[in-house]
Amino acid sequence: MASRPPSPTKKSHKPERLRFETRLRLYNALLCLPILALLTALLLIEHFSTTAIISILVIVGLALLLAVAAFMDQIIRPLQTLANVVAALREEDYSFRARGAHTNDPFGDLAIEINALADMHQTQRLGALEAAALFRRVIAELDAPVLAFDQSAHLRLINPAAERLFKINAARDLGRTAAELNIDMLIGHTGEEVIQIPDRSQPPGQMSDKLVQTHSRWMLHATQFRQRGVPHTLMLLTDVSTALREEERIAWRRLIRVLGHEISNSLAPIKSIAGTLRARLPQTHDQTHDQSMNGSLPDFDRGLGVIESRAESLNRFVQAYRQLAQLPAPSLRRVPVRPLLERVVSCEQRLEVELKSIPELEILADLDQIEQLLINLVRNGVEAAFSAREESIVKATAARTAPAGKVALAPSVSIHAEPRAGFLSITISDNGPGLTNPGNLFVPFYTTKKSGSGVGLVLARQIAEAHGGTLELRNRTNTHGCDATVRLPLAPDKA
Repeated sequence: MASRPPSPTKKSHKPERLRFETRLRLYNALLCLPILALLTALLLIEHFSTTAIISILVIVGLALLLAVAAFMDQIIRPLQTLANVVAALREEDYSFRARGAHTNDPFGDLAIEINALADMHQTQRLGALEAAALFRRVIAELDAPVLAFDQSAHLRLINPAAERLFKINAARDLGRTAAELNIDMLIGHTGEEVIQIPDRSQPPGQMSDKLVQTHSRWMLHATQFRQRGVPHTLMLLTDVSTALREEERIAWRRLIRVLGHEISNSLAPIKSIAGTLRARLPQTHDQTHDQSMNGSLPDFDRGLGVIESRAESLNRFVQAYRQLAQLPAPSLRRVPVRPLLERVVSCEQRLEVELKSIPELEILADLDQIEQLLINLVRNGVEAAFSAREESIVKATAARTAPAGKVALAPSVSIHAEPRAGFLSITISDNGPGLTNPGNLFVPFYTTKKSGSGVGLVLARQIAEAHGGTLELRNRTNTHGCDATVRLPLAPDKA
């Protein structure tokens, strides 16, 4: 059976209610009619003339109209004033106040309450504005990046620290999604989590052998809040790379201290015994007459020599690592930058290192430690430049296709320094092969050199961070090579 369509609901037609002002006028008119009727009856009883009766009724009617008008004004005007004040409150304008606020009066008491309500809202409004201004100022001054997203992952709040970290412009990018801004790695986290954020100083989408994108570790604190009833997520990022590196450094120090102590205690007697036996071998050779033994003595001598030399090399290797656990605290003093870099450059004899735009400034540093740090970085750059040239020569020779004079680029290392926000950035650039495994650069015992110990970069970063600075290595963009950047605090201006 086909169902019948629902019948339309009938709307009840209620009579329109008269306005308050109209009803008040009507009530006044009803009150005035008996007065006029009574007055007319009295005038008729007293046998007044028609003209006199009409004149008296007109005069009394006008008087009643004036009285009603005054009565209406006394009631309607205060109500209109109160309505205007309430409307201003609704529009968040708290400058209006009701007049005639007197106690022991119905309208006066109402005006007093509405004025008190306006004062309360004005105080709350000012408090909210001040709190919002303070919040914005605090967020802007925070070194920690702060962002807020709505439930659709649209960016709604960002502070300058987050703008610098993610290379975002608030005026341009607010309202865009996290995916559009390439920061969708922040979405979906709750509570506290450690995440990795790629370095935005390198162009995205250009990952190759010449460009390796590095990551830093951040603690993400995500909390939920509502704005106008819409759920939002507030995110606070804290750089924990330094803290985690400090924990790693402490662990490495303990491990190196224990291993160094045990290995040194074992290597010392091994080296001593091997040396003693080697010293006694010639005497044994002169006294023996056994020809079979005479043929084996040179083998013993060579074996003991290998043991002694390897024990000594291993001891030097261990002592180099013990430097990580025994690095003293820096003794800070004012150090001129230009003479420092000129001394560092003069220590490198294999290649002429170019100094570019060195400012006449001073840094707060331990001269001996900073010199050692910069010498290590310059030496690494020079070795990388020479290794790249040798590798190119070998490849070209094997291929036999490279014309003479174009086998490889000449090794080049340069130093550039510039002040930035209270720090001096010293960048050592080379034209070597660049970084191939940046994740292990600062891991002790890791090295890509045949004769390396894996201490240099770890010690260099430890020195930089002990001075309140940083050390970063990254591949150069659009060319071969690596940039090693050291940031050190500038010395304050002399009073």
